[in-house]
Parts: sequence; structure tokens; C-alpha cells
Amino acid sequence: MFDLDRWQEIFSSIRSNVLRTVLSGFTVALGLFIFIVLFGIGTGLQNAFTQGFARDAQNLISIVTGKTTIAYKGLQSDRVVTMNNSDYDFLVNVEKKNVGSSTPRYTANLLVKYGKESGNYQINGAEPEEKIIENRKMLEGRYLTPTDLDRKQNVAVIGRMVQRDLIKNGSPVGKELNINGTMFRVVGVFSDDGGDWDERHITVPITTLQQMKKGSDTVSINYIAYNDKLNPQQAIKYGDELKERLKARKNVSPDDESGVRVWNNAQNMNDTFTFMAVLTAIVGFIGMGTLLAGIIGISNIMVYIVKERTKEIGVRKAIGAKPKSIVALIVQESVVITVVSGFVGVGLGILALNLIGDNLEEYFIKSPSVGWGTIIMAFVALVFSGLIAGFVPAYRASRIKPIEALRTE
Repeated sequence: MFDLDRWQEIFSSIRSNVLRTVLSGFTVALGLFIFIVLFGIGTGLQNAFTQGFARDAQNLISIVTGKTTIAYKGLQSDRVVTMNNSDYDFLVNVEKKNVGSSTPRYTANLLVKYGKESGNYQINGAEPEEKIIENRKMLEGRYLTPTDLDRKQNVAVIGRMVQRDLIKNGSPVGKELNINGTMFRVVGVFSDDGGDWDERHITVPITTLQQMKKGSDTVSINYIAYNDKLNPQQAIKYGDELKERLKARKNVSPDDESGVRVWNNAQNMNDTFTFMAVLTAIVGFIGMGTLLAGIIGISNIMVYIVKERTKEIGVRKAIGAKPKSIVALIVQESVVITVVSGFVGVGLGILALNLIGDNLEEYFIKSPSVGWGTIIMAFVALVFSGLIAGFVPAYRASRIKPIEALRTE
């Protein structure tokens, strides 16, 4: 392998046949380039879909009620169905082991004042686990605590945009907001991946907000993040069970789709996983097809190269060269071309993905990339194929008798 004379012969052969070498290398480089770009774009699509679920907890089930559309058990249609605290407790205890995090939420749009600034904001009465449900990050202070709920404290956690709108100077923590005539002390500021709209929300203890609403125990929406150990099919079944149980509890027809509505991220995730599996299979098929085309290309070119050098092989055998050295020379040249071209293809593929970056985000392709394990596997496959592509025709040519090789035109 480290025979200096052999290396000199290889480089001499490459210099003497530049076009042949370029064509051989181009096939390998193009195969790896297309393979990397395709797999990178496939990863970018996966990233975009994953980010789509990142705004709230990915394992979220949302439960709301509305007007019935079907008369049931002597009750008329067009009946307004409402939920209260006991309904939340009921839902959480349907299958307690399936619950990861949960919170009821009571919402109201109220006027909020601070000094000379004011505005209408969505006020969310909730429990501490809303922070997990909404995927919120604390910028300052703290979120709600169980003590805040038990004591019905007048405390508020505000979104980043609320701070920007109302409390423009200094830290808002400790400042007091006038919410619909009641003073609330700000205990924290949060950011939310949902964007400006979600960051214009204010969260207070649900017990406090319900007390402000004449002692109401109404709940607008129930959030349950199911245990992440459940697979999508199990989570979908769990969501359906919650829906059926609540319908039965509220005397809503099983066929009524408006009285009780459930949004289950597991259904979306299941559809997404199916789509991504199909997409990955398609990308993998095309990528492997591209690699296969590269392998066939290098094989055909090596067959042509060996055939072109048949007379040269005959001369070498006539002056005493052993078949083993002839095979080693051709195989080594094939591997050198494949390795160098492979590095070029990998470099160009990675460069292309870096240049793409997030420029195709509007087409649902975010941060396209390929793992080094995949790249190395594809690279090794091509190098090994180049070795075989050189070995097979070289071995056959080395078995030709010198006189027959010299007669070859």
C-alpha cells in the first residue's frame, strides 16, 4: 500500500488521463452530494414539523364545551354545556396514571391599568402546571404556586409583551396592576414560543379569578398533558375515553360533536409520524438510488478503464509483473479516485446545506442537516464499492495471457 513506485505510477496514470479521472470522480462526488442534500432536506422537514408542536406541550389534550346540536335524554338541542371545577377533577381522575401535567383555565378579557398606561388583555385563571402546559420560560420572578391558589392571592404572572406595553421602566416584579378594579401584584414575567399573542396574556390563580366573577366555579377549558410513556395510539384512545366520559357526565349525545370537543395532539403526532415515515422512506429510496447510480457509474468506468489498459497489463505481465501487483495497482487507483471524489462530494453537500440554512423555512424546511453517522456510512459504502468496481475487472484482466493482451486493440 505504501510502495512509492506504485504511488508514482498511480499519479502518473491520473495525470495522463485527466478526463477519465474526472468522469470517474464526478460520478462518485455527485452521488454523495445528492444523497447528503436529499437527506438534509428530509431532516429539515422533520425539524419544521417538530417545531410546529413545540408551541405548547406536545402531549396535550384540550377539552372544551359548546352548544349541543342533538336532543338527548329529554334535553333539547342548542343547549349550552359548561364545565366547572368538579368536571376538571373528574377528568383528571378518569385514568390518573395517564396524566402528566394538567390545569383548568378560566378566561376573561379585562381592562388592565398601570399608571397612565392601559389596555385590554386576556386574563387566564389557572394552576401552576399551566407553565408546563404552555411551554413557558420565566424571564423574571416566579410562576404561580399552590399557596397562591389556596389563599386566593391577588398575584399575576405577565407575558413579555404586557411588560413592554404597560411597565416600560425597571423590573415589573413587585409592581401592582389594576385588573378590572382589583389590584394584583406582579410576581413574574414569562416568554412563550407561541409569539406576541401568547405573550400578551396574564395568568392569575384560577381561584382568585373565579372569586372575582361572583364566586363562579366555571372552567373555560381543561388541559391535560398525557403521560409521555403513552404511544400515539394509546394517547388517542385515552383522549376518546375522556370525551366519552364527559359527554355521559354532561348528558350530551355520543353523536354530538359540538357539545363536547377534544383536541388531541396525539392524533396530529400520529398523522405526522406516518407522514414522516413515508417521507423518510421516499428520501431514503431516492438517496440509495443515487448512491446505487454512483456505484454503477464507477463500476462501468472502471470496466472501461481496465479494458483500455489491457495492452498495458499484457506488457507488465510480459516483463515479469505478477497478477497480484497488477490487481493491487488498479484497485489502489480506483480507491484513491473514489476517496478524493467522496471528500469533494461530502464537502459540497455540507456546504450546500449550510448555504440553505433557514432560507427555505417558508417551504417547511428548517435547519436541514445530516448526521455524521449517515455521511460516514454512505462514504464507506461508496469507497467499498469503488474497491469492488476496480477489483473485479482488474482480476479478470490479470488472468489474461500476455500474448492475448498484447493483441488487444
